[in-house]
Amino acid sequence: MFKILYKKELSPGIFHFDIEAPKVARKAQAGQFIVLRVNEQGERIPLTIADFDRVKGTITLIFQVVGASTAELSLLNEGESILDFAGPLGQPSEVEPDMGTIVCIGGGIGVAPVYPIARAMHEAGNKVISIMGARTKDILIFEDRMRAVSDEVMIATDDGSYGVKGFVTTALQQLVERGEKIDQVTAIGPGIMMRSVVEATRPLGIKTVVSLNPVMVDGTGMCGGCRVQVGDEMKFACVDGPEFDGHLVDFDSLMSRGRMYREQEAEAKEHRCNIGLGRK
Repeated sequence: MFKILYKKELSPGIFHFDIEAPKVARKAQAGQFIVLRVNEQGERIPLTIADFDRVKGTITLIFQVVGASTAELSLLNEGESILDFAGPLGQPSEVEPDMGTIVCIGGGIGVAPVYPIARAMHEAGNKVISIMGARTKDILIFEDRMRAVSDEVMIATDDGSYGVKGFVTTALQQLVERGEKIDQVTAIGPGIMMRSVVEATRPLGIKTVVSLNPVMVDGTGMCGGCRVQVGDEMKFACVDGPEFDGHLVDFDSLMSRGRMYREQEAEAKEHRCNIGLGRK
């Protein structure tokens, strides 16, 4: 059993959990994920590691309630435990010294998984420019943490309530226009956001890495739900990734498959809510 040491609702439907998992924390690296199961009746949920503390033995998760399982997870409180917590899984981010200027882009809840990558890049001595995007200022997360590991932080909000009015690509374009030499972009967020970033960097020849954690299901490569066309090869996001060369990813098929089960997910969430999510 894995105890919840800290819980906070950052904004409606978005939760921060610190989980006691010393063995996972000891091995965790930027870019990796875990798979958890709330209870015996629960399904496996892959979630990217938002932070880890090897000394305290904790793993930080940031997740959004989008279906029945994340809704059930959100009902757990500090002091309660999660049944299964496996990890770290997936290939870690490629982080080396002297990589140059790295632009780390997080859209929405994608800011959380991009944070440990930005930190690792910063600790390796690279220049880190972080771009954070959100619909509005009120739902922006991890700003203080991102500022602590970045040489510069740019913020873009859809409604202009904070930072640049527009999208993360608006801020990225500003960097390009001011003549910033960008050696790599790492983008994490909704599929449509990552595709927009890729299309913005493609004509500029800027290496762009995307993390396809949102498409994972069982996290072990057995279900095939996270298969993705990368260039001429078929890959599995959970075991081959979750990070890939964004310029080679077939986003059209990826996003189409991601929409396949929305109706079933909505029905499952409604069913769980009708029976009280199995809790008394």
